[in-house]
Amino acid sequence: MGRTRPGDAGAKVLKAASRLFYRDGIHAVGVDTVAAEAGVTKAALYGNFGSKSRLVVAYLRERDRRWQEEIDRITAAHADPRERVLAVFDAYEAWLSADGYRGCAFLNATSEFPDPADPVREVVRHHKTALHGYLRAQLRPGDPDRADELMLLLEGAAVTSVVAQSAQPFHTAKRLAGTLI
Repeated sequence: MGRTRPGDAGAKVLKAASRLFYRDGIHAVGVDTVAAEAGVTKAALYGNFGSKSRLVVAYLRERDRRWQEEIDRITAAHADPRERVLAVFDAYEAWLSADGYRGCAFLNATSEFPDPADPVREVVRHHKTALHGYLRAQLRPGDPDRADELMLLLEGAAVTSVVAQSAQPFHTAKRLAGTLI
């Protein structure tokens, strides 16, 4: 294993953890595996993150940051709020199909961390609340329930696409969303 410069180990660990946690599941992947995949020592992993729990939180926060960038990139091309909302369905489809339809990393994490007070669940709530807020901001004032309906369509399409291993649920959900807004 080559030596890493200070600061490199954390980035390597986070990259390896992100790939492994999403692909195999968080509880199925141990810190030994993450450290080996990252090419760093377990001491370097703990030196950067302190615990597996904090690594999981960092993984989800980084995924949330990347998702926000993707949403911003995809929706920026649309001036019309309705089109921005519909573009979110395209973003979800692109994001999940690129990852091999393993599902929403945030919902997957929720299923592995059932305690609502767990810091992992707080990151998930933040992510989903931010998405809901984005959708609500695009809609006409006075129609807050519509954002709830759109979230159900998005999340339902995400789950169904995993089962079907297909993008079709996103197409159906986007068509239905178009009739709602």
